[in-house]
Amino acid sequence: MSDTDMSNSSIVRRGLMLVLSSPSGAGKSTICRHLLDRQKNLQLSISATTRSKRASEIEGVHYHFLSERQFHAMRDRGDLLEWAEVHSNFYGTPRDPVEEALSEGRDVLFDIDWQGTLQLKKAARKDVVSIFVLPPSMAELRQRLVRRAEDSDEVIERRLKNAKVEIGHWDEYDYVIVNDDLERAFGAVSAIVEAERHKRERLIGARGFIEGMINEAQS
Repeated sequence: MSDTDMSNSSIVRRGLMLVLSSPSGAGKSTICRHLLDRQKNLQLSISATTRSKRASEIEGVHYHFLSERQFHAMRDRGDLLEWAEVHSNFYGTPRDPVEEALSEGRDVLFDIDWQGTLQLKKAARKDVVSIFVLPPSMAELRQRLVRRAEDSDEVIERRLKNAKVEIGHWDEYDYVIVNDDLERAFGAVSAIVEAERHKRERLIGARGFIEGMINEAQS
């Protein structure tokens, strides 16, 4: 368990699926990196994809690279928690590694869009904690995309257009955070994770732990 878990490790906890979504440029990826750096009990979900492996990528670290036949077989068996087709390639989340992590009390981080989030909730609602990260304004979002200097004007306009659609799904999430200050936003996400880890439904060892205390007090 991580340093931020239950102070008494005798209570066994089921892990959670932490979902962060946002329009491009709102700061979600930076918050995810901070979480992975600072939360020892949190791991990133590794997606499966039919996309060709790039020279710099490592199987099982960046993605699980599959043929379309393998991917469709997993999908048809129900072995994917969520999946989507993006630019003629398929992406999805294998069920077994996530379930193994949760059953061992480890938390899994998902950096996915609203469509993937809805699929995750349908597959495992009790395990999902979803957070939508908003920019402070559309004007600020535009400036962030421009300052990144990664995209052409045409691409930036397309991202802003997509952002309007994505932001429209904010009310499908458990929590909403405005990222007007990175450290403050990160602190809010960390506080949510800490609170959700203590949720009664996830403390699967609480009953035995408490009954043991009661019996100890009566003896």
